[in-house]
Amino acid sequence: MAKKNRAMLIGSVGAGKSTLTNALLGRKVPAVKTQSLIYYDWIVDTPGEYSENPFYYKNIMSTALEVTHVLYLQDATKKKMVFPPGFSTGINKIPIGIVTKSDSDQADVELAISLLKKVIVNKGPIIITSSVKNEGIEEIRKLVTLNSLQEMKQHLEENPSPFIIF
Repeated sequence: MAKKNRAMLIGSVGAGKSTLTNALLGRKVPAVKTQSLIYYDWIVDTPGEYSENPFYYKNIMSTALEVTHVLYLQDATKKKMVFPPGFSTGINKIPIGIVTKSDSDQADVELAISLLKKVIVNKGPIIITSSVKNEGIEEIRKLVTLNSLQEMKQHLEENPSPFIIF
């Protein structure tokens, strides 16, 4: 039996990891502050503290051993990135950048994209999402089923999306 792909969501406190998790799973429950690793079906939701404090990077690295994809979240309403430049190169998993809260009045989607490009070093796709409007959600689900960046590029050539930058 083939191993099921699994994605880990990482990002700052309040970046929208739990809200995105609920949207990806089709759950209609309010998001609550994640205090520890939570495993849902094909998603691992992580506490924002794991990303904000380098002391916890070891938790990200060890959890990455259990997943096939790492989703790096950047809140479009924030001006600062919590990950250092090139952070994704230290995790040998398929990187996907996720811009959250793109529908907010305070969103700066272009800044969020540029911050994510520094983290994933232009090697993975960036998906612009709104959990409220359900934008980019289906695109994330599909990309996590693919097993390489090459498969993702081919899929996007055949199925372009206004929510994905590669």
